[in-house]
Amino acid sequence: MLGQILFDLYTGSGIYRDVWLVRANEIHLDQWGVYAYPEINKNTGKLHVQVGLNNESKATSAVSIVNELIDPDGKTVAKKTNKTTVEAGKKEVQLEIDVKNPALWSLTNPNLYTLKTTVIKDGNQIDQSTIKTGFRKFTFDPNQGFALNGEWMKMKGVCLHHDAGVLGSEVYPEVWRRRLLTLKELGVNAIRTSHNPQATSLYDLCDELGLLVMDEAFDEWEFPKRKWLEGWNEGEPGFEGSNDFFGEWGEQDLADMVKRDRNHLSIFAWSIGNEVDYPNDPYSHPVLDGKNEGGFTQAMYGGYKKDAPDAMRLGDIAKRLAAVVKKYDQSRPVTAGLAGVAMSNETEYPSALDIAGYNYTESKYVEDHVKYPNRVIYGSENRHDFEAWKAVTDNEHIFGQFLWTGIDYLGESRRWPTRGFYSGLLDFAGFIKARGYFRQSLWSEKPMAYLGTYPLKEENADQDKWTGLKNRSYAGKDGSPWIDALSLWNYDEGQLIRVACYTNANKARLELNGEIVGSVQPYSQKDGIIYWDIPYKAGKLEVIGLNNQDQEVSRYSIHSSKKPYAIQLLSKNIDVKADAGVAQIELQVVDEDGVPVALASDEVTCQLIGNARLLGMEAGDNSDMADYTDNKQRVFHGKMIVYIQANGKAGEKASVKFSAPWLQSTELELNFL
Repeated sequence: MLGQILFDLYTGSGIYRDVWLVRANEIHLDQWGVYAYPEINKNTGKLHVQVGLNNESKATSAVSIVNELIDPDGKTVAKKTNKTTVEAGKKEVQLEIDVKNPALWSLTNPNLYTLKTTVIKDGNQIDQSTIKTGFRKFTFDPNQGFALNGEWMKMKGVCLHHDAGVLGSEVYPEVWRRRLLTLKELGVNAIRTSHNPQATSLYDLCDELGLLVMDEAFDEWEFPKRKWLEGWNEGEPGFEGSNDFFGEWGEQDLADMVKRDRNHLSIFAWSIGNEVDYPNDPYSHPVLDGKNEGGFTQAMYGGYKKDAPDAMRLGDIAKRLAAVVKKYDQSRPVTAGLAGVAMSNETEYPSALDIAGYNYTESKYVEDHVKYPNRVIYGSENRHDFEAWKAVTDNEHIFGQFLWTGIDYLGESRRWPTRGFYSGLLDFAGFIKARGYFRQSLWSEKPMAYLGTYPLKEENADQDKWTGLKNRSYAGKDGSPWIDALSLWNYDEGQLIRVACYTNANKARLELNGEIVGSVQPYSQKDGIIYWDIPYKAGKLEVIGLNNQDQEVSRYSIHSSKKPYAIQLLSKNIDVKADAGVAQIELQVVDEDGVPVALASDEVTCQLIGNARLLGMEAGDNSDMADYTDNKQRVFHGKMIVYIQANGKAGEKASVKFSAPWLQSTELELNFL
């Protein structure tokens, strides 16, 4: 993509995605020139196809364009040939392909067709393109929300950034496949590219795996936002954005994003901006003085600032950007993430959108649905708490939410030592965090249970000052349980511990070493968490999820561990593609009984023999500022993932050894396929 992509405050510099040099015939398919979009009518699918040709010669030529549609089983279901003449310059050919009873693309059955387009001149093939396509139908309704293929559903979405922890901005499809599959396991069915187009391979994976995608272009428009330069919410903000490129490149970049990505079935909407309407950052409006009905004062930067850019400009820019999108794709809605909804409602900005995303503005869901009955509303960026999700489930017209974020990412760090933002369901290593299991309890349709623990302060207990300092509570002001309770069962004998259960069962009971220590408790409609406060005793702590008939539906256990003893691997031998394939090796520190040691922080050394390259060792610790380019790294919560890339030939092997002081080492072989 030519031009300047407007990024948030995240990693990325130089060439960090695939680049191709293409040699073509003078008459060839235009870049991103084949575009197909589906239409569903009862049991018939219609594929609308546009083929763009570019003739860089001066002569007019006769060519044939052959379009062949291949179903998910590899069978050709339709073939059309269009004969045309191509004069110097560009030409577009349009056609339609009908398919009876097409296999639909859905979240559970992401059926993909292949469209092969061939250009023939004088009996010879001079160009060819192959794209993935298929059939599915999106429906958006201001009262009922969103339907896929006629099935009304809630989008359970997360915002994603393009980095992968220690790998930085380098994109490896194997790594992202693992990450996306883990998110799906938690119940995630949609992602938002925050706040820029991502690598093509990510969209390919979402097509293949069955994940909806909101494709987003910009985090700033014509004026800069305040940026935290010393750390997230630290020091004095500055204005180090990329808005300088917007006037010259904004529309071109947006057009290129749409043309590049429009064939991906997974994409359900085009986002033209994120929080460009933040009150007084930079735009302002008299409504910020809060004097009139519906007005308010934005606390951080005060009321109306008459010298700031006029918020009415938002509507004009939004309409211009929306027109760019519609020029290249009319099959999907235009959207944006609104941060200052009360201010933007005074402008034409929301009306320029087909569907309106509300960032952290659940309080406006009902009010604006009444005031703007034809507006389709959803949460485009949201908190992880139970209340924010209830705002979706309790309001039929809200079709979903997108959590900030799905995976921890590099950028928006607090003061040193932190290297990124730590609000993900998964950590930098792609391991599920406690809040990931909490979200699974809300979003997954499969029975599940999880146990997490943390110490409580005993206000009336006779404690010395050191015990009081050690015991801490993560409960909310109203005593509500924590969504980040670590799966740990190692404390002092008798220490008061809160045991939090995240489950989608109707109720649950708690057992310690086979004995009931927590009576059956119903699922909490207040905070979505069942919990017990019990004194610590070593052993096996287990929760049993029950249905309304007291039958077991799920079970989860954690064990007290001894000291770290050995490094354990998930598998002894791993197959990896010889041509730059990436092996993802998960390590776990265990005690002498094979019990995972969640408190372990041992430094692991990786050694390699063979044609392989160590890409990085990632444990997921946000505060670990060690050298990420060497072959040593500390585990975090006893775990780590190691990325190794094959550089040999098929049939070769590479040997890998992991060791740490005082621990039993372990080895494995990589088999090059």
